Amino acid sequence: MKNWMRQHWRSLAVTLARLVRTPLASVLNIGVVGVALALPLAFYVILANLQGLAQDKAPTPQISLFLALDAQPSDAREIESRLKKHAAVAKVRFVARDQALAELKKKSGLSDVIASLGHNPLPDGFVIDAKDNTSATLEKLHDEIKTWPKVEHVQLDSAWARRLDATLQLGRLIVLLLAALLGFALVAVTFNTIRLQILTQRAEIEVAKLIGATNPFIRRPFLYYGAAMGLAGGISAWIIVWAGLWLLNDRLGSLTQLYGASFTLRHLSLPDAAGLCLFAATLGWLGAWLSANRNLAEFDPE
Repeated sequence: MKNWMRQHWRSLAVTLARLVRTPLASVLNIGVVGVALALPLAFYVILANLQGLAQDKAPTPQISLFLALDAQPSDAREIESRLKKHAAVAKVRFVARDQALAELKKKSGLSDVIASLGHNPLPDGFVIDAKDNTSATLEKLHDEIKTWPKVEHVQLDSAWARRLDATLQLGRLIVLLLAALLGFALVAVTFNTIRLQILTQRAEIEVAKLIGATNPFIRRPFLYYGAAMGLAGGISAWIIVWAGLWLLNDRLGSLTQLYGASFTLRHLSLPDAAGLCLFAATLGWLGAWLSANRNLAEFDPE
């Protein structure tokens, strides 16, 4: 076990020394990886901020329930009690028909026309706030309530929620496509970098094979190199996006103050940053593994 650990530490030391010996090439390779990862990462962070803004600023969707015109006060009390006990309902407000008519006169400007009707055509109603504002939950609650007795009509204010969900799903798909395409680019960059290193060390590798070194032993430093380059690229991508958000927040602060509002773009969370670094290191390792396996198989020392 100690020998195995010693070999891995030695391979890691060789990898770090190789990165230090070629600083310009290492910085350029890491920069390419960082820019490639920064693009989908920036879209992801902006999408997360837009989702949070929509949840904070968008109006809470409500369900409006209208009773039948022949409903009695006892029917209204029974439905109100049923709504308050419902597990999916957070808040219920009863709107009496006289109150609804008074609000209609006040807001519509048609008080003369309404007065000429001779009777109140509006039913009693309820305004319902759900505990969960997702479109699926609201639709389910809507379909359940409209089957209750003495319920004439149920109106669901969830069109904006469906539009928001569709927009966010499209944004997530775009982020996944970008991540897949640029992740492939990262693997390709690592593949070519490791290939060039193997070609420059061809004589050294052939001598190592002649004295009995196995492919896994020779491959190990290259795998560490690919993982280290991917990890450094992930960190540089995080720095690029963090710097971009810092600059945007500086300008957004001045802009939103002119409108009497306050909005700040949130930075990547710690778990997301760790996931980014792990993802980048894995892609770098994969590119190095593909390149090492492909190119080392061509070596056949005599």
